[in-house]
Amino acid sequence: MTKIINDLKLDFNNVLIKPRYSDLNSRQDVVLEREFCFKYSKQRLTAVPILAANMDTIGRFQVAKVLAKFNMLTVLHKFYSVSDIVGKSREAYFKNCIVSSGIRDQDLDRLYKLIKKLSLKIICLDVANGYTQRFLDTVKKVRKDFPKVTIIAGNVATVEGCRNLIRSGADVVKVGIGPGSVCTTRKKTGVGYPQLSAILECSQQVHKLGAYVISDGGCVVSGDVAKAFCAGADFVMLGGMFAGHYESGGDLVVESGKKYKVFYGMSSDYAMEKYYGGVADYKSSEGKVVKVEYRGRLEKTVKDLLAGVRSACTYIGAKTIDRMPQQAVFIKVSNQLNTVFGD
Repeated sequence: MTKIINDLKLDFNNVLIKPRYSDLNSRQDVVLEREFCFKYSKQRLTAVPILAANMDTIGRFQVAKVLAKFNMLTVLHKFYSVSDIVGKSREAYFKNCIVSSGIRDQDLDRLYKLIKKLSLKIICLDVANGYTQRFLDTVKKVRKDFPKVTIIAGNVATVEGCRNLIRSGADVVKVGIGPGSVCTTRKKTGVGYPQLSAILECSQQVHKLGAYVISDGGCVVSGDVAKAFCAGADFVMLGGMFAGHYESGGDLVVESGKKYKVFYGMSSDYAMEKYYGGVADYKSSEGKVVKVEYRGRLEKTVKDLLAGVRSACTYIGAKTIDRMPQQAVFIKVSNQLNTVFGD
């Protein structure tokens, strides 16, 4: 018999962060870099824990070059060839890049070649549905074959899903089913989980197991990134917030004198036609194609984003990002913005 969970689950726009006494006198006092030590690989990483998503318009070398200036990370999209990645591996910014892979045989063959050629320290195993036995078996296999490589795996959105991935060998779990700006999974399938609640619930269990959480999707503004960290996310992955820039992929189009860049989900008709020759008969498109107003250079957006997170820390007295969950209290709200002059 079908069950109903009656507890109200929340998204970022359902809450505000309650301000509190702070002994931080300036945003400059906030330290955004954080040190990580991963459960299985025992590797260490120090970085600003914000990642560019592995979408082909976002997880690009051009984006990585900008984010590396701020010691942020880029998860490269799956469609760069071995030669593409090996050719860029000599660049200084490549140390802030993470190679991603699907789980088809040809995907894993590419991944194994890159791990061996470049001695990769961190990889991302990425599928839309992280609940399948096939995916769990793949995580187990990669962990067995490369015990010293840090594995990011996802996506899932529940405690059960996180637990299964960690027990299979994941050091970091990517959490988010359907919250992305160009994802239509919730519309097409009716499946999903409100992102703020997903992070709140998953992070507690994941941390007990000694692993880390990436909040993937749902952030529209820097305040949402701050909320994700306050909810317990160790990393925040962004797609739409990095779209539409000079460094972003997607065609540049001009309409009525305005510039736009095309941005699309990786399960959209457009992406599947581009990389797989179309949508298979047994599949449906779970992504959309949009035009994002051209936003200029990415560096300006990144500076504004980081300033927003720093400011959030000063409002709650958190000198470091990992202190944000301890310092934060969420208030459920019926409205969070005054939109009389727009958003």
